[in-house]
Amino acid sequence: MEITAIKPYPVGMGRRNFLFVKVETDEPGIDGIGEAGLTWKEFAVAETVNHLAPMLIGQDPMNTEHLWQLMFRGAFFPGGKILCYAISAIDIALWDIKGKALGVPVHTLLGGQVRDRVVCYPHIGGGTPEQLADAAVQKVEEGWKFVRFGVPQEVGGKFEPSRAVRQTIEQFEAVRDAVGDNIEICLDIHTRLDPADSVTLCRALEDYRPYFLEDPLRSENPSAVRQFRRHVSAPLAIGEHFASKWEFRELIEEDLINYARIDLCIVGGLTEARKVAHWCETHYIAIAPHNPLGPVS
Repeated sequence: MEITAIKPYPVGMGRRNFLFVKVETDEPGIDGIGEAGLTWKEFAVAETVNHLAPMLIGQDPMNTEHLWQLMFRGAFFPGGKILCYAISAIDIALWDIKGKALGVPVHTLLGGQVRDRVVCYPHIGGGTPEQLADAAVQKVEEGWKFVRFGVPQEVGGKFEPSRAVRQTIEQFEAVRDAVGDNIEICLDIHTRLDPADSVTLCRALEDYRPYFLEDPLRSENPSAVRQFRRHVSAPLAIGEHFASKWEFRELIEEDLINYARIDLCIVGGLTEARKVAHWCETHYIAIAPHNPLGPVS
């Protein structure tokens, strides 16, 4: 079996766009579909997919590790994040092909089923602490054991950090009071705060027992998490922006995070995600995948 074509398909969906990649083979009925991250820059990733295609056409799609290394290391200069987004989509498609060719689900190729159920969460919203608390109670009544919300921004997209910190503390307190101690609460700071404001927020929330605080800092400088960690003891979830194992390295090796937010469509596909996950296991860092497909209560 050989790869015969690799085709990117940017798709517009209103507020968010997507980029899907189809890897075709000479085996009738066996093609693979993958997805790339980095929404709003889909055309840049699509052109990178087109750039990678010639080195992959004619190759055996079953050799996923070899093809990953070829794409990542096949040029003198490192490709950076855009390259990893393209690799992610192609790699996922290659695993799709492998599963179809062998007639088994991909999880069988990764070691087989481990759990019958996994924990997921719904995202809630509300303009006031009371509205947010009501939304959380509704989700709990539906059977959810977790709820998640983000740091608020004002109408019109304006963001004033100190006001957002105060509002988030009020919201978190209202949600905790509404759902009680047996429901887990996750907060996505979404990299919107600078370190000083983020420390203020995270320390204030520790009394309300957050399950995790997500992306408290921007991702360009992972070393900043080391200083941040000296001031904050609450569980941290970081990693959805990281492309390749190398960007996770410092946070894993120095035990700076509690949950790795690996995004298959960004990190380098299933091939790279496995390596990061196994690395995290040696440091007792749990995996909280970003953008899981399909809600599970």
